[in-house]
Amino acid sequence: MNPQAKLIFALSLTLGTTLTISSNHWIMAWTGLEINTLAILPLISKSHHPRAIEAATKYFLVQAAASALVLFSSMTNAWHTGQWDITQLSHPTSCLILTVALAMKLGLVPFHFWFPEVLQGSSLIVGLLLSTLMKFPPITLLYLTSPSLKPSVLMTMAILSTALGGWMGLNQTQTRKILAFSSISHLGWMAIIIAYSPKLALLNFYLYTLMTAAVFLSLNSIKALKLSTLMTTWTKAPSLNAVLLLTLLSLAGLPPLTGFLPKWLIIQELTKQEVALAATIIALLSLLGLFFYLRLAYCATITLPPHTTNHMKQWYNNKPTNTMVAVLTTMSLMLLPISPIILAVV
Repeated sequence: MNPQAKLIFALSLTLGTTLTISSNHWIMAWTGLEINTLAILPLISKSHHPRAIEAATKYFLVQAAASALVLFSSMTNAWHTGQWDITQLSHPTSCLILTVALAMKLGLVPFHFWFPEVLQGSSLIVGLLLSTLMKFPPITLLYLTSPSLKPSVLMTMAILSTALGGWMGLNQTQTRKILAFSSISHLGWMAIIIAYSPKLALLNFYLYTLMTAAVFLSLNSIKALKLSTLMTTWTKAPSLNAVLLLTLLSLAGLPPLTGFLPKWLIIQELTKQEVALAATIIALLSLLGLFFYLRLAYCATITLPPHTTNHMKQWYNNKPTNTMVAVLTTMSLMLLPISPIILAVV
């Protein structure tokens, strides 16, 4: 793909995201979502591999259906209330349809089936965009409409997402699929808290984006698409592999790393809102996620592959680590001590 085309698609993604997050009118928000969808499709399918074309087709069909539901929900609300303002969503049917539409956009259970398949058919960099930037507009719409949405529906989806994200990630051997199920699991944490404390959900999303970007870029540096490849990359970039271990544990939410902060605050807030049972269930379900993060970390740094199998050891890479990877990794590990400042800003 030539640089001019890449620039156009990057600008379109920026425009679509900005349009959705800054609009008050449903039609403008919908337009932003459509621009985003159309801009990411060529990036998914640029390799012309059958799996990439399949991923692009699945992504287009799901996103088109979800956008149609967003439009249908807003039109139903406008028909009954005369309001096109995003924050004035009050009709119960519209609220339910919008919840379904945004769950499809984000990949929340039970509308999650497309996400691992699409991520598997994309490159690591496009996978990073799908897991972070493309989730930002729907999360913003969820944030703006959260007072109108039913907490019980969101809580059910959240617990199912955390359970299924953890459960399905256990048996995977492809790093992109593991990160897809990790994303579904994290979205569960955002969905459970958004009705009670929308700002906490956004904080969780920002920190999740930070940690996921660090993991995706690290895997892209060492070109690890499968666990078997990850086992042999310790010879290529030992220091990056060692830090990848800590970044994965941060994504799992272990203290004293950055990933512990949103989980701790969400459990605290749920307990204050007297839904301690839900907090207990989601905390226990996150242990499933911890297992597959530990498996990834184990493969990346602790295992030596058995010498009986034929495999190529990779050459030691003497090039300096990408600055972006270094900055994101440092932030993924060390933001917990400054959490009072983060909370004050949020």
